[in-house]
Amino acid sequence: MPDAPTVQFDSRFSQPTAEAASWTAAEDLLTAAELYWITTVRTDGRPHVTPLVGLWHDHAFWFTTGVGEQKQRNLEHANQVAVTTGANGWNSGTDVVVEGPATRATGAELMRTLADRYLRKYGEDWRFEPGEDTLSESDHPSWVYRVAPTKVLVFAKDPHGQTSFRF
Repeated sequence: MPDAPTVQFDSRFSQPTAEAASWTAAEDLLTAAELYWITTVRTDGRPHVTPLVGLWHDHAFWFTTGVGEQKQRNLEHANQVAVTTGANGWNSGTDVVVEGPATRATGAELMRTLADRYLRKYGEDWRFEPGEDTLSESDHPSWVYRVAPTKVLVFAKDPHGQTSFRF
C-alpha cells in the first residue's frame, strides 16, 4: 500500500456538524461504484467528459479505452484526468473525485487479473479477453490505463462536508 494520504477537512465548505471522511470509506465507495465519469483534455484545451465502467484496485483507478477513441487520443498529449463517481442528489450520498495521471498499463498477468476483476464486478456484460497489453471484447482491443491518485476529494451530503486526500 502507498503511504497514507494527508487529510484536510475544509470547514469553509462544510456544515458545522460534518466531520472528515475516512480514506477507508472513500476507497470502499470507489470500489463499489458501478459508473464513473472521466474528464480528459482535447488538444485544443476543451474538456471531454464521458461515463465509463472501471475498477478501483490496488489503490488506483483502472479503465479501458479503444485505440482511436477520443479518450485515448486525448491521453496521448495530456495524461492528467479527473474521475468522478457518487450520488446524483443534493442531500444524500457521497461524491468522490480522483485526480491524477493516467498511465498505460501492460503485461499479460496484469491483463488477466483485471479481466477477472471486471467479470466479477460487472458480470458477462464486461467479459474481456486478456492479451499481452490489451483487454478485448470480440475483435475490439482496448488499452488499459491506471490512474494513481495525487488528490482525492470527498463531498459528503448529510451533513455537507468536504475532505481532501493528497498523496
